[in-house]
Formats: sequence, C-alpha cells, structure tokens
Amino acid sequence: MTITIVGLGPGSVDDLSLKAWRTLENAEKVYLRTERHPCVPQLPQNTTYKSFDALYESIEAFEDVYAKITETLLKAAKSGAVVYAVPGDPLVGESTTTRILAAAKIENITVNIINGISFIEPMLAHLGIDALNGLQILDGLDIAAMHHPPINPEYPTLIAQVYSRTVASDIKLTLMNQYPDDFEVTLIHGAGTEGQIVETIPLYEIDRSEQINHLTSLYLPAAGEYTSFESFQEVIAHLRAPEGCPWDRKQTHNSLRPYLIEEAYEVLEAIDNGDWEALVGELGDLLLQIVLHTQIATEYDEFHMKDVLEYVNRKMIRRHPHVWGTADVNGNPDTVVANWEEIKQREKSDNGEKTESLLDGIPKGTPSLMVALKYQAKAATVGFDWSDVSGVEDKVREELAEIFAETDSHLKAREITDLMFVLVNWLRWLGIDDPESLMREQNAKFYRRFHYIESQATNPLTEMSLDEMEALWLEAKKLESKRSD
Repeated sequence: MTITIVGLGPGSVDDLSLKAWRTLENAEKVYLRTERHPCVPQLPQNTTYKSFDALYESIEAFEDVYAKITETLLKAAKSGAVVYAVPGDPLVGESTTTRILAAAKIENITVNIINGISFIEPMLAHLGIDALNGLQILDGLDIAAMHHPPINPEYPTLIAQVYSRTVASDIKLTLMNQYPDDFEVTLIHGAGTEGQIVETIPLYEIDRSEQINHLTSLYLPAAGEYTSFESFQEVIAHLRAPEGCPWDRKQTHNSLRPYLIEEAYEVLEAIDNGDWEALVGELGDLLLQIVLHTQIATEYDEFHMKDVLEYVNRKMIRRHPHVWGTADVNGNPDTVVANWEEIKQREKSDNGEKTESLLDGIPKGTPSLMVALKYQAKAATVGFDWSDVSGVEDKVREELAEIFAETDSHLKAREITDLMFVLVNWLRWLGIDDPESLMREQNAKFYRRFHYIESQATNPLTEMSLDEMEALWLEAKKLESKRSD
C-alpha cells in the first residue's frame, strides 16, 4: 500500500524532474489535485488522469475539500499503488500532503515524495533575494482568517494561495494591523509560468488587482531595521551581556520598581494630553521595563518571554468564552465583567488559592481612588449596590449634611472621606471607570490656569490681591473655552 505524491512544478512541463516524469509515465492512473495547472496538457498521454476539481465546486470549505481528497486517496491505496500529482512541490503550501502523511501513518500506508520546483524559487529569482535571509513563507488562507499577522516585519515574507480578490481583501485587512496602508508590496501571478505577471502596488490596492487568480502570491519586503519585538529583545539582551552596559547589567527586579511606576504614569500623561507622538515613546519606555524584567528573569532561569506571552494569551482566551467559546453575553459589557470575575475566582480556587473576600486581589500600591472604584464595582457584581443612580445622589446629600453638622475637625475629615468614597461611586454610576484620569485632568486644568496667572502677573504673586489673581484666573478660563469652541 503506497501513495506517491509528485510535484508538478510552478508551470512549465520543462520544470518537471526526470523522476517525476517517469513516475507519471509508468502510472496507469494519476490523481490530480487540480487540472488547472499549465503543464497538465503536456503530461504523458498514456496515463489516465482524474482531478478533484469538482470537489471545489461542490464543497464550500477548503478544509473539507482536502479531507475528502485524503479520504479518497487512502481508500484507493488499500487496493493498490496510488500516484497523486500536485502543483509546485508537495511539501510547500500543499495542505493535502500533510494530511495524507498524518493519516497514512495511522493506516500503515507508505508515502513517497517526489519533489518539484515550488512557486518560491521563481519568485526568489524575480525578486533577487536569498531565502535564507529570514524569509517567512505563509498560507494566505491562514492570514485571511486572522486579525493580526504572525509576521516578523523586520524580515521579508511570501504569502501564497491568494486565490481571489475576496481572499486578498481579507489578507489586506489583517496585514494593515501591522503595516501602513501605503506599504509597497508585490503581487506575482503565475510565478514560473510563461504568463507570469508582476505588480508592485500599495498594500491597500491588492484586492483591486484584476490579475488575481489561483496562482497569485504576495511578497512583503522587510519593513525596516528595529521594527520587530524580537530585535528589541536582542537589544535588551545585548545591554545585559558581559560586553553590554554597566548600568543595565547591575539592575534587578527590585531596583527597577520605581522606573516601572514612573513610566506608567508618563504613559497616562501622554494619553491625558492627547499627544499620540509622545505616547509612542512612552509606550516604548514602558515596554522596555517589561522586556528588561523578563531578560533578568531569563538570566536567572526564573522564566522566559515565551512564558509571559503564553500566560497572557491563554488567560485572555479563557476569560473571553463569548469570543473563543459558546457563552452568550448579548453584547452587554457588564455581563462580560461579571463573567471575568466568576472565571477568575474559579481559576484561583482550582489553583488552590484561598481568598477571604471578594475584594481581595487588588494590588496594595493601586491609587486610592481606583481602589475605591474597584471595591464598589466588585461589590455590585453580587448585588450590593443601589437600584438606580438616585440612591447614590441621596447618599451624597446625606454625607454632605454630616460634614457640615460635624464640629470636630478630625471627625469632619472622616466625613469628607466618606463623601469622597460616595463620589467615586457616583462617578461609577455615570460610566466613569477611571476616576484617577479625571483627577489628573482636573490637576492639569488647575496647573494651566494658575500658570496663566503667573505668566500674566505684572507684580510678584505675593503682592497681588486675591481679586487680582481671580480676574486672571477667569481670563484663563475664558481662553480655554474659546479654544474648545
């Protein structure tokens, strides 16, 4: 029981190996994955050919087509030797080959591979590049089904099986999550055939090409030096190496603690200012802390970056069963949060972690306003909350009255903090999930207006009256109103 898989090359019959030709010539019957291949009419004529093209018309999903082809060939192999011919090389972009190899191993059927020239070699010749220089080769159908491409942008990429304009459109949308819309790419149609056509166009135009067919591939050049996560890891590992930087080499998890907090606040400041150019740099600085911590852990055999990435990937998938499972949240974000907390508690229980309260798990260093919001939100998940916002408003009035009724300054301060806690709850009811950001905005506003007083004052502030400073404050306020209009 044998199956011989023959590679037909990219197009011309002249590209067939002598071994491939003899195998086809001596076979009584040859199965063709598709007869839509330029060399098929020129194959040995003393052989009977049967193609699987009809399956592509009758079965909607490619995976189901490949499964049916595999089933048919394995069944035929049990009755005698089978020859199966595929475009290009059997082990380059040929899903049926890997399926046959896996299934044949179970059925104890021998599989022989007769290699052919794939679509890759003619493309390399046209592009003038070396495949060993980091070239990535991917299946267009896989990319089309993704939301972000699994590509290192610092190296070139070949994407095969860009079958149609619809597939090209889906591939384009996935690639645009990493590459600029106008990134220059190359479409190669019929690589290695006499009718080869090459188009170099912006990424956003690839699905507009009228030349796209079943022999179309896409080439993405390297996006540039230092554009990948891997190169960043190399930079940090180099800094930590014996020949690296003395400062970086002496850092530890503990010594880096203040920088992590500092960089996080600088990210928030860029967001608050709406400065997206600054945000690029601040996110890079924050990422630097993460990669540096992970490099230190790698050197001490604590964990590796792959562990960090695997942990967070698996966590996000587990915590979103409505996306990667069958749970239904009816588009309700509150249900998503409730499910998240329930799954989180179940995971802790499964891991043997004991919590004394629903409110446990919030880091001690979290800013107090955010802690208040998180406590209130967690309590609300089990129904410890007002039925509507009017209950919060009544509580604000109650706390405010208690402040004015109290005469002892120490106790009055306690009442004020009660009011602050309720105000955070009020913000939660108003849909504000980050009271810290509001306070940062308020602080920034105070800074701007007070700085205006300083810049416009004709005398030292200590010599100005409150009314004079108040007048300048109002000027600053009016100027801000005009800018916002």
